[in-house]
Amino acid sequence: MVETNNRRLPVGIQSFEEIRKEGYLYVDKTDIIWQLAQKGKKYNYLSRPRRFGKSVLVDTLEAYFTGKKELFEGLKIMQMEKEWVKRPVIRLDMSRAGAEPDTLRSYLNNIFRQYEKEYSLVPNPTDSLADRFNAIIVGSYEQTGQQVAILIDEYDSPLQHSWKTPHHEACTSIYREVFAILKADDKYEKFVFITGITKFTQISLFSVLNNLSNISFEPEYAAICGITKEEVLRDFKPEISKLASRNGWTFDEAVAQLTAYYDGYHFSHENMVDIFNPFSLINALADSKLRNYWASSGATSLLPKFVDDMEVRLADFDHSALLSTIIETSDVTGGGAELFLYQSGYLTIKGYINGTYFLGIPN
Repeated sequence: MVETNNRRLPVGIQSFEEIRKEGYLYVDKTDIIWQLAQKGKKYNYLSRPRRFGKSVLVDTLEAYFTGKKELFEGLKIMQMEKEWVKRPVIRLDMSRAGAEPDTLRSYLNNIFRQYEKEYSLVPNPTDSLADRFNAIIVGSYEQTGQQVAILIDEYDSPLQHSWKTPHHEACTSIYREVFAILKADDKYEKFVFITGITKFTQISLFSVLNNLSNISFEPEYAAICGITKEEVLRDFKPEISKLASRNGWTFDEAVAQLTAYYDGYHFSHENMVDIFNPFSLINALADSKLRNYWASSGATSLLPKFVDDMEVRLADFDHSALLSTIIETSDVTGGGAELFLYQSGYLTIKGYINGTYFLGIPN
């Protein structure tokens, strides 16, 4: 059996720098990341289920835009990037912002204060959050001479948690005010990337940033998060061999079991490459056990707002059909349970005919 003692799997680690510096295994997505950063649109939104690697992707983009070339040695991007321009990066992690207007304002106030200190900016006491965000974008551009990269992770977290509560409208009002600056400051921005699970189209970023390109269904980005079968077989052979040995399986039987448990996600009808849930796969290979890691890691708070008695009713949604106009553009608050179950990872694309997506349980 292949030795696995010296290999480290990044269980629960979302820092690209830590993964690279501490010698954890990294599934190389840097060729797709470079294409997104250099050849893609300027304003991008990517929806993927929770625990699918969005935060590692955002962290990798931050390392790239801040010019940390040393972290990328040996990866595919080294054949593609020649300049390694160091840019200012403004990064917001909205999963830390709570679900009430006070906690949302507090988070933005604290993160803006950090950037103001970094760029020696002194806001006026009367400045709004939007004024301060604008001053940070403009100030970082003027001080460095480089356009800014803006990365917003889990943008929908406060909106998810506040939906159907008295706090929701106040939270969306803050979003409309603050993030309208992104469109106004276009000339200072090189790249804007926003991740989330669900879309709140009319009430947040999507209404103030109508030039935001939804790349969630684009074929070239189908595998930007998650792990493909090809990557599993290329990068995890020692761990698969160990799993097989522990359970008395052949190597191929172990792959078949992993596939049955964790594979089957599709994110583009034009590129139906099978995607493994990365959180479950890496945990299973680290433990050499097949368990229900993802569902037991904490369901999103929106589920009960859509589906009563979730486990009983999930089978009812297998073999669902949704129009492409709904799944690709609709607001989650008006798209029905099927749309949310797709966006949150309980359903996936099984087929597509004449503008209609067919959805089903992935694995």
